[in-house]
Amino acid sequence: MANVVDLICYPVKGCAGTSMSDALLTPAGLAHDRSFMVISEDGIFRTQRRHPRLALIRPAVSTDGTRLTLDAADGTGRFGTLCLDVTTSAPRRDVDLFGTAFQGIDQGDEAAAWLSEFLGTPSRLVRVPPEHDRITDGLTPGPSGYADSSAVHLLSRASLALLNQRLAERGAPALPMNRFRPNIVVDSDWAALPHAEDRARRISIGGAELGYAKLAVRCAVTLVGQEAGARRGPEPLRTLATYRRAASGGVVFGAKFSVITPGKLSVGDEVVIQEWGEAEL
Repeated sequence: MANVVDLICYPVKGCAGTSMSDALLTPAGLAHDRSFMVISEDGIFRTQRRHPRLALIRPAVSTDGTRLTLDAADGTGRFGTLCLDVTTSAPRRDVDLFGTAFQGIDQGDEAAAWLSEFLGTPSRLVRVPPEHDRITDGLTPGPSGYADSSAVHLLSRASLALLNQRLAERGAPALPMNRFRPNIVVDSDWAALPHAEDRARRISIGGAELGYAKLAVRCAVTLVGQEAGARRGPEPLRTLATYRRAASGGVVFGAKFSVITPGKLSVGDEVVIQEWGEAEL
C-alpha cells in the first residue's frame, strides 16, 4: 500500500510551488499547473536554468483561475505583492518552449513591469490559451500545458532517501524534495523501494488514473536552492550521474505521467499500481 503525502502545483512555470491537501486532476495535470509562463520579449520561455530568481516568486491562483497573485520572497520587501485579473481575451502572442512554437495570452504591462524589475531583464507573462492543444510524447501521450513535458511528475520519498544516502557517503548535505519540483509525492509499501515509480505503468489514485509516459530527465534546475533562488553547487547531478544515467543520455530521477482519467486527489489517498513494467534505466 502506498499513499499520497504531498500534492504540489506550480501555476507559473519555473516559479515556486504550492502544497495542497486536495487538488483537481484535469486532463492536462493538476488544475492550473504550469498554466502561466514567463517569457522574454521575443517569446522565449524563462527558466531557473538561467534565471534562478524565478524560484523566489510565489504564485497563487484562485480556484476559478480568474485571479493570479505574485508574491516576491526575496527578503527585501521591495517588490511586494502583485494581484492580477487573468485575461483570456487579450491578443495571442507567439511563444517558444524548447524550440517548439505555441501561443500565449499576454497578461499585460503591469505583470511585465513587475517581472522585469524582479528578474532584472525584460520579461512578460502569458497564459495557456483555451485552444492550446499540445500533446506530449512518451509511452502514454497526453495533453500538457507549459510543463517541460508530460503533465504529471511523480516521485517517491524512497527515491529521495536513497539519493540523500549517497550524497552523505560523498560528504554532501541532504537535499529537500523541492529541488525536484514533483506534482505528486508518494510514500510507503511499494514506494519503500527506491525508484519503484520507474516501473509503474498504470496508477489509480482515488477516482483518477495515470499512465506512465517516461522517466524524468534532470537538468540544471535541480542545482538551484529553491529557498535561496540561487545555484548551490554541482549536486545532485554529480551524484545522480554515478547511478542514474540513462542509456539515451542524461540522468533521470522520478517519472512523468499522463492523465488517463481526471478526478480529485487528496493527501492520504491510496496509490494503486494497476500495471507494472520494466524499468527503462
